[in-house]
Amino acid sequence: MIDFVNVSKTYPNGTHALHNVSLHIDKGEFVFIVGASGAGKSTFLKLIMREEIATSGEIVINGNNLSTLKKRNVPYLRRHMGIVFQDFRLIEKMNVFDNVAFAMRCVGEKSSVIKKRVPYVLDLVGLKDKMKNKPSELSGGEQQRVSLARALVNNPEIIIADEPTGNIDPELSYEILELLIRINAMGTTVLVVTHEHELVREFNQRVISLDNGRVAGDSADADTAIAAIENTDIEYIEEYAEEEVPVTPVAEETPAAYEPEPAPAPAPQTAPVEIPAQPAAEPVGEEMQTDINALAVEIAEIEKAYAGTRFADDEPDDSFDEAPRYPDNAVKKPE
Repeated sequence: MIDFVNVSKTYPNGTHALHNVSLHIDKGEFVFIVGASGAGKSTFLKLIMREEIATSGEIVINGNNLSTLKKRNVPYLRRHMGIVFQDFRLIEKMNVFDNVAFAMRCVGEKSSVIKKRVPYVLDLVGLKDKMKNKPSELSGGEQQRVSLARALVNNPEIIIADEPTGNIDPELSYEILELLIRINAMGTTVLVVTHEHELVREFNQRVISLDNGRVAGDSADADTAIAAIENTDIEYIEEYAEEEVPVTPVAEETPAAYEPEPAPAPAPQTAPVEIPAQPAAEPVGEEMQTDINALAVEIAEIEKAYAGTRFADDEPDDSFDEAPRYPDNAVKKPE
């Protein structure tokens, strides 16, 4: 399914993101990718999605060598992937139904198929009763489930979740991961990038840990894989703590004999200062006056213009049917 063979990635600015990474992920596996910030997790995902090209080594996904894949074929590769982002990336002007349907319309799917498929996927993530709501009317957990439904709707072979629990509460994090486990049970390969080690320990799945661009651990036992990177941090802390810091002794000072301070000299007496009365304010000339009525009219006109801006919550329709379609590019799913 996914093969990395001695893959390294160095960015133009000289940053070495990955070093000789080799791993294999089978079809239908559920894999956590863990590591500290800067460990190489984001680069690992970008290479899979072909947003970046490896500096050396070989990456093969579903038999496609990404190093030699032509740019015009990259969209076809990505149609087999569903991406779940940390920041949801929903379209605020669209309701839930249209946000999910948008992914199907992009690949030229028929309207009749969209009307059946979208409610089914929304029901799968528990949001069938929220189809008409806008993203701003949903909680963070609900918005992430919409993002997950959008990733699922085209029936991808691989789901890639990049920190899917980063912007939601801990209780909702369990719900999202349980949904991903259910999706994986249907045969979909699931990759989840996260830094929440305690959450990973709650689920009995394979864990690949990255540290400074290298695979530090790869195990079906979460504690073993996570310990590989946690021990690295502990060893660094212990090594730093063992260093002896030289201490410069501070010489003791002999206290000086107490001598009382001389009393301050009395302040000289001065005659009270008389403050002259302020002259009456002169009337403002007509050329300096502001036309308040004219300003109020302008504000009223502006408010009137913006007050009419809204979006209708109509039933999902076929308004997108007028968009150009690309039937030759559409992914054909088994009946």
